[in-house]
Amino acid sequence: MFIKKYFEEFELTEVRETYGRTITETDIVMHAGQSGDFFPHHMDEEWCKTQPFKKRLAHGTLIFSVAIGMTAQFINEVSMSYGYDRLRFILPVFIGDTIKVKVSIKEKKEHKKPGYGLVVELVEVYNQEMKLVMVCEHLLLVEKTVKA
Repeated sequence: MFIKKYFEEFELTEVRETYGRTITETDIVMHAGQSGDFFPHHMDEEWCKTQPFKKRLAHGTLIFSVAIGMTAQFINEVSMSYGYDRLRFILPVFIGDTIKVKVSIKEKKEHKKPGYGLVVELVEVYNQEMKLVMVCEHLLLVEKTVKA
């Protein structure tokens, strides 16, 4: 769905949540192939049994990619991704875990580019036990309705 939501229309009280998505072994294997990260933490079940978590865990970058993709519910024609800050992997995600994403508008501020503002979204990823597993800030460069 295409929308036009300008800088002035974002509210600090806005929150949206996604449906759940279960992380599978296929997700991990495909991400390893795409990223080149075949570390045993993700690929070697027997080795993982000797480690603190006792089982394979998903790549942090996989969880980041999937979670951000889950938030892509519409295309804002007057906004573009400016980047991500403060990315942290709080807890591991394992094969069979289901993640959900909560996005809150954290901050709005001016930007040096005339006619644009910066919207900061707080992205929180939770597992099926509602434990926080990942957090980051998504920066959006958004057009203003009134050009400076």
